[in-house]
Amino acid sequence: MPELASPLAVVCHDAGATNLILPWLDLDRVNVRAYLQGPAETLWQRRFGRRGRVASLDQAIDGAAMLLSGTGWASDIEHCARIEAVARGIRSVGVIDHWVNYAPRFQRDGHRVLPSEIWVTDAEAFALAQATFPGHDIRLHPNLYLREQLVQIADSPDPRTHPTVLVLLEPARSDWGRGQPGEFQALDYLVANASALGLAAPLTLRLRPHPSDPPGKYDDWIANQSDHDVAVDDAEGLADALDRVAWVAGCESMAMVVALAAGRRVVCTLPPWAPPCRLPHRGLLHLQRLVSAG
Repeated sequence: MPELASPLAVVCHDAGATNLILPWLDLDRVNVRAYLQGPAETLWQRRFGRRGRVASLDQAIDGAAMLLSGTGWASDIEHCARIEAVARGIRSVGVIDHWVNYAPRFQRDGHRVLPSEIWVTDAEAFALAQATFPGHDIRLHPNLYLREQLVQIADSPDPRTHPTVLVLLEPARSDWGRGQPGEFQALDYLVANASALGLAAPLTLRLRPHPSDPPGKYDDWIANQSDHDVAVDDAEGLADALDRVAWVAGCESMAMVVALAAGRRVVCTLPPWAPPCRLPHRGLLHLQRLVSAG
């Protein structure tokens, strides 16, 4: 387990780093003061309820011996927390939960603030962090979230007899010059080219929205797929969703890496006109390569 000083300020917004941080915390042993927004609130509530929650960033930081923060893109609270930690001389840790955009995670409006330490949870991320932040204190810690997920997931069923595809969605944050959000382009590309995976029409797709997606985001797209069996996945957690399938599709989400580790057949559905997939993990299939190979 990582060494955590007490009192410990935890500041998170995005789901990725929050998922990594939660299993490291023992609220009976460490005095935790957590300031949370966005998807992090839901994840904390599910695990700890109201325990450890505070109402403001000042309440979390004031008198803390250490700051443990996420490094997401959808909010500035983690960046603001690191600024406060520097100003108050508090040991600050930023947890990187993915394999992309390392430098921008610590910049807002041209203002760069690095934490005292950067923590990652696999060898690929460790190598990327060392290359991006040479000479900085980079530490590799166990991915207890991944371990928790894997013990809940059964062995993969036979992909030949279980053709349902679990689609792990995420905002692409770009339309790639085509006037439509990239995540919808990737869905369309999957439907148009699923035969390259050996999947025959009509397809059976279960869409699992990203924690940051608003309710109903994919309703219109689903309604237009009358030739296929398409619905929103109703599993409570990722492990339950993966338990049901052999096939998993997505763009670059952290959940795809969990699926790979669980022995699922995982395919990246980024179309050829999108930027290349940045997940460095071996075993990942790339639909555009299968299409081009005929």
